This record gives sequence, C-alpha cells and structure tokens, in this order.
Amino acid sequence: MTSIIEKRVSLHRDLANQQQQNDALKAQVLQLQSLANIGTAVYMIAHEINNLLTPLANYAALALENPDDKSLTDKALRKTLQNCRRAAKMMESMLAMVNGRRQEKENVPLAALVEDVFACLCRDFAKDGITVEIQIPQDLTVWAVPVQIQHVIMNLILNARHAMLPRGGVLTIRASQATDVTHIEVADTGSGIEPADLPYIFESFFTTKRPEGRGTRDEGRELGCGLGLAFCKKVIDAHDGCISVESQPGQGSKFRVTLPRPQQVGNGSSG
Repeated sequence: MTSIIEKRVSLHRDLANQQQQNDALKAQVLQLQSLANIGTAVYMIAHEINNLLTPLANYAALALENPDDKSLTDKALRKTLQNCRRAAKMMESMLAMVNGRRQEKENVPLAALVEDVFACLCRDFAKDGITVEIQIPQDLTVWAVPVQIQHVIMNLILNARHAMLPRGGVLTIRASQATDVTHIEVADTGSGIEPADLPYIFESFFTTKRPEGRGTRDEGRELGCGLGLAFCKKVIDAHDGCISVESQPGQGSKFRVTLPRPQQVGNGSSG
C-alpha cells in the first residue's frame, strides 16, 4: 500500500514538474513571438520608408543637377519637404498601429490620396510603357487614417508596376461606393500570380518578386522582401475592412479593398 501511495505522490510530482516546464516553455514562446513581431514591424517600417527614399533621392538629385533653374529647384525642394513630412506621418502612424494605439479616422477624398501617391513616386509611368487609368469620382471619400490607406495604395501601385515591367501595360485604379462599404480596385495587365502562390500572398516574407517568377519564404528576396502586401492586410484589417486578390498567370492581377463606411459621418468619432 505504501509503495502505491509513494508511486502516486511521485507521479503527481512529475506531473507538476512537467506542468511547470510546459508553462515556462509557453512563456518563452510568447516572448519569442513578441520579439518576432517587433522584428517584423521594424522590417515593415523599413520597407515603407524605402518606398519613400527613392523619390526623395530623385528630387534631391534634380535640385542638385539644375542649380540655375530656380523654378525647378524650388519645386523639387517643395516635393522633398512634402515627402519628408509624409514619411514622418507614416512612421508615426505605423508605430501607433504596431503598438495597438487607436488613431483618428476621417473622411478624405480618395482621388486626392491617389494623386498624392503618384506625386510621391516621382515617376512618369508612361516612360515604362504603362498607361494609368484612374476611375474615381472626385466626391468619393473614404473613412480612414489617410496616411495608412495612402501607403496601401502605394504598395499596390508599386506591385502592379513591377508586374508589368519591362513590357508595360495598363494600370487601372477604380473605386465605387455602396450603402455600407467603399470598394477600391487596383488592377494591372502584368505577369499575374501562380495559383500555388495565391494562398500565401498576404503572408509576411512571402514574395513573388523573383527573376524566375516564383515565390518563396526563405530565399530569393533580391527583388522583394515580402512585406508590402502583409502591411496592406494589416492596415485594412485595422480598418475593419478586407483585401483580396484575383489573378492568373499572364493575365494580370486585381486587388480589391473593401472598407466600411461610417454610420454617421462628421460625428467626430475615431477609429
């Protein structure tokens, strides 16, 4: 009898030790996940800043190469200042999003946001053989944190441009509204996405930007870091919206964003 009791006590002690070890491992996993989230956030922020650094460098070069053209230099400097301010706002916005802070949404004209994106990119898409078609009513507004939605649109535009190089094509940005939602679509006539890649397209560190046109999580990121679409999804999720893609190889891609409209506009509510 004593032997059975001792065995039971020993078994309970072993189970308690196993539980403690299990709890300790769970705590370590949570800590590692937190560190991984921070690392992903830093990488994501660096990715977005890089999207702005290229046009900033172009504007600075333009000013330096044309010191005697005051009008051109002044325009380049104004654009540089504008983009620096946009980068600062974007950093503040992304850090707030990473920290889980709620940010104020507002009604902003979508056409103006798209126009600002193209101004920020400092690139004439016609030079790449790309025709840009924008079909957005001037009075259409979105209920959003402006800088976040702006960078979603920028990512989708940059991806569309990359998919159409070097042959060129047509980039179409259209938007419409229903009673409760706003629909935004960014479509291209580029190389498209392989069916096997579609389920992973919004995952962090997954990219299809490789010379052979295949995606990977671990290698071949020489043309893309795989965070642009992951960032887009994070932003749209934070806006209680959804983002999806329809694509076939050789037939281009259509990215669709759906954002909810506020029940009461102009009520001073925040998101």
